[in-house]
Parts: sequence; C-alpha cells; structure tokens
Amino acid sequence: MTALAYTVAFEGVEARLVEVQCAVTPGMPAFSIVGLPNKAVTEAKERVRAALTAMNLALPSKRITVNLSPADLPKEGSHFDLPIALALLAAIDVLPRDTIAQTVALGELSLNGTLVPVIGALPSAMTAAEEDRTLLCPKDCGPEAAWVGACAVIGAASLSEVVQHFTGQNVLSPAEPGEVMPTSGGPDMRDVKGQERAKRALEIAAAGRHHALMIGTPGSGKSMMAKRLPGILPPLTAPEALETSMVHSLAGLLSGGGINRARPFRDPHHTASQAAIIGGGKGAKPGEISLAHNGVLFLDEFPEFPRQVLETLRQPIETGEVMVARANAHIHYPCRFMLIAAANPCRCGYLSDPARACARVPACGEDYLGRISGPLMDRFDLRVDVPPVAFTDLDLPEDGETSATIAERVAAARQVQFARYIDMTGVRVNADLEGAALDEAAAPDSEGRELLSRVAERFGLSARGYHRVLRVARTVADLDGSQTVRRPHVAEAVSFRVTGAEP
Repeated sequence: MTALAYTVAFEGVEARLVEVQCAVTPGMPAFSIVGLPNKAVTEAKERVRAALTAMNLALPSKRITVNLSPADLPKEGSHFDLPIALALLAAIDVLPRDTIAQTVALGELSLNGTLVPVIGALPSAMTAAEEDRTLLCPKDCGPEAAWVGACAVIGAASLSEVVQHFTGQNVLSPAEPGEVMPTSGGPDMRDVKGQERAKRALEIAAAGRHHALMIGTPGSGKSMMAKRLPGILPPLTAPEALETSMVHSLAGLLSGGGINRARPFRDPHHTASQAAIIGGGKGAKPGEISLAHNGVLFLDEFPEFPRQVLETLRQPIETGEVMVARANAHIHYPCRFMLIAAANPCRCGYLSDPARACARVPACGEDYLGRISGPLMDRFDLRVDVPPVAFTDLDLPEDGETSATIAERVAAARQVQFARYIDMTGVRVNADLEGAALDEAAAPDSEGRELLSRVAERFGLSARGYHRVLRVARTVADLDGSQTVRRPHVAEAVSFRVTGAEP
C-alpha cells in the first residue's frame, strides 16, 4: 500500500515542492525515512509514532518506508512531521488518499499529537498556490500563510483535528489573514539639535534609497539620527511587504501571523560574524543584509567590523541579492537595503580637536578610516561630516522639523519615482537606475553636465562615482519638485560626494 502527501523544502526564500511517498509492505516491522533527510527529519518517525499512539492508533506490524522525493534535495527541519504522518495515515486507509494528495502540509508534531508552529508558512503558501493545492499547517501559522489569498489555508491545532477534518467529522474553517501591524511612531527627528546638513543627507538617502556614511566625533548624534531614519521612510508597499515578510518568515521573526508595513531597521553589533551579516551558518539562514531587505541596515562603528565582513558587502550592495554558497547548496536571498554607516574620524575620535586628540594625529585618522577599502567607500552615495554639537544649540527650544514633516517630502519624492518607473522592470527608486534608464531619467541640463564634468576631472571620480552622483542629483530634483536635473541639484549631490567640490 502506497500513498502520497506533499510538503516543501526551503532553498532561500524559495519553497520547493517535495513529494512524501509512504509504502507499507510485508516484512520485519521497521520505520525508515530516506531521501537525504537531516537529523530532525529522521527523528520524525519517533514523534509520529508517539502522536499516533496518543490517538489510540497503532502502527501495523509491517515495514514502513517513507521516501522524500526528489531524493537528491537536502531535507531539513521539523516541518516534515505532519506530511509524513498524513502519508502514513493515508497508506493504512485512515485518511482518503486523493484528498491528501491535493494538500501541501507542514508542521511539527509533539508527542501528544498537538501541532507546533514552524517557520516558512508564507513561502510555503506561495508554493501551494502555484501548485493549485490546499495548505495545511499548524493553527498558529494559519494567519501568516493566509496572506497568500490564491490558495486555501487550513490551520489545525492537533493531528486528531486533521483526521476529523479529512474524514468529514469536523471540517475546519479556512484561516483568516493576520492583522497588519501598526507602524510605531518611534523617536522623532525633532529631537536632534543642529546637524542640519546631516539631516538633509538622510532625507535625500531616504527619498532615493541611497547609501550614506556619517563621520564625526563621539557624541555628535550619528547613531541618534540613524535610529530616527525609519520615521521618515514611507511604509512598505504591498509587494515589498510580502517580499520582506517571506524572508522574516524563514528567520522566524513573524509573530501572530501579522504583516508589518514598517520598513525593517537592522543594527548588528560590530562583533557580528560574516555568517550573521551575509547569511549562512546552520541551514544557511538569511543574514542581516537580507533581514534588512527593503529597509535600513545601520552599521555603527563601521571601521570596527572585521575587514572580511566589510568586503563581502560590496557585491550585495550592487546587485541587491546575495548567494550563500555551501558544499551541497547555493541559496539566493534578496538584500536590496539602504546602508547607513557611522564612524569616528580616528580611533580616539577627536581628530579635529587639538586639545583632545591623541599623539598620533593625523596618522591615526588615516589608519583608522583606511580600514574601509576604496571600492567599498566608492559605493557610498552620500558622505557627510557630523561636527560636534555646540552647547548653545543644546539649550535651544525644539523648533526643528518633525519626522512627519520630512516623511511627507520623502513620500512625495518616492511617489514621483514610482510613477516614473512603473513600466521598468527591477527599478523602483532612483538608486536602481543604471544604463540607458539612468541616462534618460537623470540627464542634467547643460550647466549641470558642465559642472559634473569639471568635478569628475578634478577629483578623479570613478565611473561608479559619476553615476552615483547622477542618481543622487535625480533624487534632489525630485525633492525639489523639478522634472529636470539642474545645476543646483548636481552641485548638492557633488557636495555630499567629495570634500571641497562646491562650485
């Protein structure tokens, strides 16, 4: 007697369909699982056996073989428990085989038969929808999976509920999507005293999703401003929220099945490993750059990160995708993030203050910032010096712009970009522009082009730097409400690129 059930195996954010074949044949009693399972999948037979015993169902005294096909695809995770149990129950004629074969199932079984939540319900629902099948998952995973409206999602609390559902004794209702999590206000940009130029740089970065580097003395407000950046970013669009939530689902960061429309803000410590930042480790999980997809990756004390970790950022910054290569798998994760980095000018932090600087000035500054390689530095669209805040500024009343006011300008600029690139594949904001699209959308007027040519020749801009100036100038023009990139827009973009380049 042979029966089929279906589940998924995760390869990055992709959930690949896996056929669970169960054969109950005469022979010495045994229960074996084949098809390249890992330890967690192999142990499923003990959890399934205990769960069936809790339901007063005994396994037949025959040889039970479960094959996970395709057999050359690695199978990892405890979510194989439920589909193995379904295939087995169908093979011994407890459940209807035709109905089980039209279901994609995932879930971990406890010893008493209850279903434990697992990661990856959202990408699993996407695969079930593509295969035109029903998704069966633990009850707590139902609201998350139900966001994919193209397939029916059934959430069950226990294996006994699953059996009652498929035998018609107690049919379960389809799961409803979870709530959209409210975006919290967070700290306000109005709290920042002074630093108008740095705040302007962050506004431009937010409007066009540009990378920015802030360099300043300790206590000048770099981290303070970066943590207020989410408050000026527009909420995630529906496609962006789904993309981001799929990554967070695989990382187990979605709670209660809700979808968060706030852009992610990740700020790992500078002692984080390469696997933590880029992705990898056990199961090749997504790293911080992928968890920051469509959001912000803030790296404080930027030069303190290991050199190898910093260098691995170069390719993901350009491509918006990272491939985690392992001996038995090559897994792709999206990572289209906005990099905001903060650094002190030197190890002591007071390079520009003769009274407080160390004895190694100016060599200490060159050595410290020299940890950031030229190719990586070239990928920052905006570089801004953050000077110390005067004590007189700290006593001033709060009269600066609020995050809400800045967010309105950023949202208006993003809306202009959305309308401009609506027919372009892979282009959502100005930072995505390249090639002919960049020449068409960001071409400056004659005065602006003349200024940019002079600056490029004088300061030796690379081709990448030249194009990044054009992208930033296009964003400045969008914030200004201008259809054309003019000389003042190019001048401001250049001023954030190189020191002393003001016209």
